Amino acid sequence: MRIGVSREIKNHEYRVGLTPPSVTELTAAGHELFVETGAGAGIDFDDHDYVRAGATILPSAAEVFTAAELIVKVKEPQPAEIALLEPRHILFTYLHLAADKPQAEGLMRSGATCIAYETVTSPSGALPLLKPMSEVAGRMAIQVGAHYLEKEQGGRGILLGGVPGVRPGRVAILGGGVAGLNAAQMAVGQRADVTIYDISNDRLAELDTYFGSQIKTVYASRAAIAAAVANAHLVIGAVLVPGAAAPKLVTREMLKTMKRGSVVVDIAIDQGGCFETSHPTTHDDPVFEVEGVIHYCVANMPGAVARTSAFALNNATLPFVLKIANLGAEQALKADPHLAHGLNVAAGKIRHAAVAEALGLPYSA
Repeated sequence: MRIGVSREIKNHEYRVGLTPPSVTELTAAGHELFVETGAGAGIDFDDHDYVRAGATILPSAAEVFTAAELIVKVKEPQPAEIALLEPRHILFTYLHLAADKPQAEGLMRSGATCIAYETVTSPSGALPLLKPMSEVAGRMAIQVGAHYLEKEQGGRGILLGGVPGVRPGRVAILGGGVAGLNAAQMAVGQRADVTIYDISNDRLAELDTYFGSQIKTVYASRAAIAAAVANAHLVIGAVLVPGAAAPKLVTREMLKTMKRGSVVVDIAIDQGGCFETSHPTTHDDPVFEVEGVIHYCVANMPGAVARTSAFALNNATLPFVLKIANLGAEQALKADPHLAHGLNVAAGKIRHAAVAEALGLPYSA
């Protein structure tokens, strides 16, 4: 199959859909690779690295899309990229359509087959292609939260770990999934006072066993979340409903109870965010303030640590890229029901029920 990799054009997005080692694996399997010049520059791979791996370098995204059947990206296609898609194309990338109706409508108009990383499942029901970036985002959430708690950043002036004789900062993590677990690991490492909130008692039991006395776990009732927000210095929003818009767990009224200079980090912003007051930001302008509370809502957090993120993502996506390339999209989706869960748009129709419901668009099985 002819596979294309274009340079990511979303604001401050440095990751790349396929690294040179991934290209080597695909060319060894008999596939042709076309890579836009400079596609790997953000993670310190130049065009020569891709040529050595067996790829052909092309000067523009338009030429990559023309040459390729399968387009492998990282972030959702921007309008200029959607305009390059044709019905013959297979697009494999993060889409996060539930919070982006214009993108969904553009993909529908293109006629392309669009498979989203974030809704591909595993036999256990987990999300293997979302997991590596959730791990990165969870760990980064504590890093950036601690930074914006500093006084010169407009924060409250809190050191998460405290010092002898001074209490540590209080961290509330909403959601005990992959992102929440990784956020807790980092917060515990900084010696913060950490509480995880989730609606699954089984998951809370797992987390309690995993962390022991290092954290506290609380069932995520509305009252418990309200109390968490009022008492925390840093709140991490790490909830996920696969394919669907994130639930708004924290209202503006709850936010008003937070102390001035506290920080919220909304990892769920790709799916619309779980704070009522959230809206997407970029690495150029990552934060804004509402009711005296600093909001960090960057929609591509892992792009800030692009090299780590690109390798982690490629480790997860490469087996699926190989399957699609070897079998073609139709046969690959039939052969692997878990990959089939990743199908979001095809032949002008929404093919994922949760995405259709979130967007208010017809669903086609």
